[in-house]
Amino acid sequence: MLAYARMLSAIFGHLGTDNQPLKALASSLRGAGAAIPLTQAEAIPRDTLIGWALRQSPSICLAAMLAWKTASRWSEVAALSRANFVLVTDTEVIIDWSTLPKGRRGNPYSKSRMVVVTGPLTEGIASLVRSLGGFRKLTQVSTDGLASLWRAEPAMRQYTAHSIKRGAVDHLVAAKAAGAQFPEHLISRLAKHVNETHPTVADMTIRYTTDPIPLARVLRTAEVTAHL
Repeated sequence: MLAYARMLSAIFGHLGTDNQPLKALASSLRGAGAAIPLTQAEAIPRDTLIGWALRQSPSICLAAMLAWKTASRWSEVAALSRANFVLVTDTEVIIDWSTLPKGRRGNPYSKSRMVVVTGPLTEGIASLVRSLGGFRKLTQVSTDGLASLWRAEPAMRQYTAHSIKRGAVDHLVAAKAAGAQFPEHLISRLAKHVNETHPTVADMTIRYTTDPIPLARVLRTAEVTAHL
C-alpha cells in the first residue's frame, strides 16, 4: 500500500491536484513499519567473504574487509578516501565517517561517527591502506557492480551487497550470545543504527571534542570490531 500511496501522490502532484492526504497516508504507513522489507539479504559468513576478497584487487579486497569489520554498507566504504583514516597501525585503524561527501555521512556528531578497527584482519587492512597511497575514493565498484561480480561466481550468487552488513551483525549477535564481553548496544553503534538510546556520550559532547583519536576510543567500537 505504501508504494501505491507514493505513486498516486506523485501523479496527483504532477497533475496539480491536492496530494497532501496521500502524503499523510504514506507518512503514516512508514511510521507503522510498512517501508521495512520483510525479506532480507542472505547473511554472508566471514570466511566466504574474505576468501573471495583475497582473490580481488587490493582496493576491492580492502573495501570488503572494511565493510565486514565496520558492519557497513558497500556504498559507505567504497566512498572512503585516505583522509577518512585518521590512524593506521598494524593493531588499530581508526576511521572517521564524518568527512564522507554530504548525504552519505549522516550526523557528523553522532556516536557512530567513528570506528576503531581492532582484532582479526586489522594488520591486513592497515597494509592495504598504506599500499594504496593517497586515494580519493577507495573503489569505483558500485553496489550494483559488486552484485555483478558475485553473480559471475556460482558460490556467491545468493548474496547481495547488503549481505556483508547482515553477516557482520549476525556474527556479533552470535558472539554476544556465546558469552563475548561487550555491551550489546555497541552492535547498533557499529552498524550506524541511529536510534541508539543507551545512555552514553552525548552528541553535543562529541561536537565539542577536537582530537578524533581519543574520542574514537572512548566510543568503544573496538570492543566489537575485535570480534569480527
